[in-house]
Amino acid sequence: MTDNRKYDLIIVGGGPAGLMAAISASRKSARILVLEKMDSPGRKLLATGGGRCNMTNLLPKDRLADSFGRHGRFIIPALNSLDPEGLRKFFENLEVPTVCTDGFHIFPRSQKASDVLQALLKKAKYLGVEIRSGAKVRNLLIEDSKIAGVVTDACEFRSGKVLLSTGGRSYPNLGSDGSGYALAKSAGHKIIAPVPALVELYCEEKWPGQCAGITFKNISLSLSRKDVSTGEFLFTHSGISGPAAMDISGRVSERLSMHSAVILNLNFFPGTEKNYWMVEFEKWHGHSGKKQVVNLLSEHLPKKIAAILCSLAGCPEDLESANFAKSQREKLAQFLVECPLTIKVTAGFDRAMVTKGGVSLKEVNPDTLESRITKGLYFAGEILDLDGPCGGYNLQWAFSSGHLAGGLNLETRR
Repeated sequence: MTDNRKYDLIIVGGGPAGLMAAISASRKSARILVLEKMDSPGRKLLATGGGRCNMTNLLPKDRLADSFGRHGRFIIPALNSLDPEGLRKFFENLEVPTVCTDGFHIFPRSQKASDVLQALLKKAKYLGVEIRSGAKVRNLLIEDSKIAGVVTDACEFRSGKVLLSTGGRSYPNLGSDGSGYALAKSAGHKIIAPVPALVELYCEEKWPGQCAGITFKNISLSLSRKDVSTGEFLFTHSGISGPAAMDISGRVSERLSMHSAVILNLNFFPGTEKNYWMVEFEKWHGHSGKKQVVNLLSEHLPKKIAAILCSLAGCPEDLESANFAKSQREKLAQFLVECPLTIKVTAGFDRAMVTKGGVSLKEVNPDTLESRITKGLYFAGEILDLDGPCGGYNLQWAFSSGHLAGGLNLETRR
C-alpha cells in the first residue's frame, strides 16, 4: 500500500536525534513524518545517565569537538547549529530546566530522562509532527540516485528527503539493533565496522575481581604512550569500568576485532613513573626498616590492592622494608605505574552505551549532514562513525546533529 501524502521530510528513528530533527524542521512549517520501529519513541533516551539523562556538559564547543578525537572537526557545524548553552536554553523553553551540580555535567533539574523525552514529544505534537510507532523501515526508495521515500512492512511513504537517525548497535533491546546500517549500505554508503564503546571491559586476570567495588578518583589506562585515558575508575566482579575504562573501551574493542587479546596498562598514580617509586622504596628501606612493605604501600592504596600488588611482585605478606630486595622493588614499582591487564572480551553491545563505527564520515557533508552519494539522504546521531567519551558528549552530538539536519537545510528539502 502507498500513502499518497507527500512529506517534506521522513525521519527514520525516533530517538533524541530524530525527535530534535523533527522539531527543528517543523518550525519551518514542513510536513514531517517520524517512523519508529519500537512500540514508543525514545526508549534508549530513557536509559541514559542511569535514567537521569546527562544531556551535555560545560565545555566550550571547540573543546567539546576536540574530545571526539580525530573526527572532532566533523561535528563543528552541528555544534554551531546548537551548542551546549543553546541546548540548555532549548529545554528551558520546553519547561525542562537544567542543572550542573559538579561543575561539569548537565542534567535536567528533575534528574529524570522521562521529562526530557516527554518535552520533546509534546513539542513535536504541538508542531504537527506525525509520529508512527511500530513502523519498521525495510527499504529506501531511490530513483535516479535520489531519495524518493521509504518502505515499511505496511506501507510505502514518499518524500524527496529522508533522515536516518536509527542509532548504532548499543542496547539493541531498546531499539538500536544496527538496522540503519543496512539502509545506508543500500544507498551506497560504506559502513565502518561497528564495535561496542563506553562499555565494561572483562579482564583475563582473576585478581581484579577480588577488588570488586574498589574505586579510584584518578588513574590512567594506556594502550600506548599516545593513547591514554585518565579519570575515575572501578574494579568490577568481571573486570574494570568507570569513565577511564569506558572512554578507552571503544579503541580496545577495535583492537579486539583484529587480535585475540589486548593489553591495557594501569597506572595507579598518573604522572608518576617507575623511578619515583624506586626513590620512595629506598626511603622506606632506610627509614622504615621494621615496617612491612604491604603496610607502607597501604598508605597510598587500598589495603586489598596493596596486598595483591605485593604478591604479584613476589613480596611475601610479612616482608619488612629492611629486607626489601632491589628485584622486588623493581617489580613492585613497575606494577604501580604499568600494571598489565589482559582484555579478551567486553560486555558487548547489550551493555554498551554507544557504538564506535558506522556510516563513513567521508561520504557525508558535515555542513548539511547530507549524503555525498544519494541526494536527499541525511544522517544524524549515532548511526555515523562518531563517538565521544562519557559525560554528555554523545547526547549533545545527537541533539546538535538532529537540529542541524532538521532545520538549517530545510530550504534544500522543499
